[in-house]
Amino acid sequence: MTYSFAIGPIELQEFDSEDELINKCKEWNLLSSTATRVKTYQYKRNGITLPCEIVGYVDSMTVVIQFENKQQHCIHPAYLKEMQTSGFGQKSAAAAEVEVTDGADEAGNEAVSEETVIEPAAIEPTPLPPAAGVKTEEQPQEPLKKQEKAKKKAALELPEEKLQMSATVKEFTTVPNHFSDNDDEVIIYDEIAIEGHELELGEVWSSHSATLKKLELAVGDKVSFEAKVVTKKLTQHPVKYKINNPSKLKKITE
Repeated sequence: MTYSFAIGPIELQEFDSEDELINKCKEWNLLSSTATRVKTYQYKRNGITLPCEIVGYVDSMTVVIQFENKQQHCIHPAYLKEMQTSGFGQKSAAAAEVEVTDGADEAGNEAVSEETVIEPAAIEPTPLPPAAGVKTEEQPQEPLKKQEKAKKKAALELPEEKLQMSATVKEFTTVPNHFSDNDDEVIIYDEIAIEGHELELGEVWSSHSATLKKLELAVGDKVSFEAKVVTKKLTQHPVKYKINNPSKLKKITE
């Protein structure tokens, strides 16, 4: 079974670790500040309730959830949080109900019948504006030919599996995080070498995770790892590709 309302992400930003997932959920107010594990959420729509889990995000304003059938859907984190309340949808439904009267109105017209009452199940709060580049339920789907044309224009066709790589640390920097008082720490790499592939990535970036910090890297250090490369531009920087879920990290010393 598939859900026709679901709008999958064009580009999915995966979490580097469960700790990052927990921290992001806290920033989105989807977990309490003392939470130590992830949870299952409820997606509510037109009278149905579907369990789902957060599997990634497109940007700071667009969370990607996944249903039990593995179908993914883009949603604003504040809207998802609102769905977790027991009274979700009731306020909007009550405001939309039409009062039914027993007699005729002053002009002699018949009273509004019960058939004109708007069903509460059909009411959903007005969603917040979508993030740039993300399709929403209110926007028409792009024609298939347009989507295929956009794919053909992609600069590189990246492998889906993890790759054995080495890279040189070029720069440590930070990017804004709209859900936190602190900016996110990131690393920019150059001199990328990928075992078994001739991909010219130029520069790539990754989160400066707790695991990477244990290596005590400095500018100019060379590091090897296994990771998946995805197309994800670094905010405020001309870096197109991101390293996701790096493992087997090792500083290379000469």
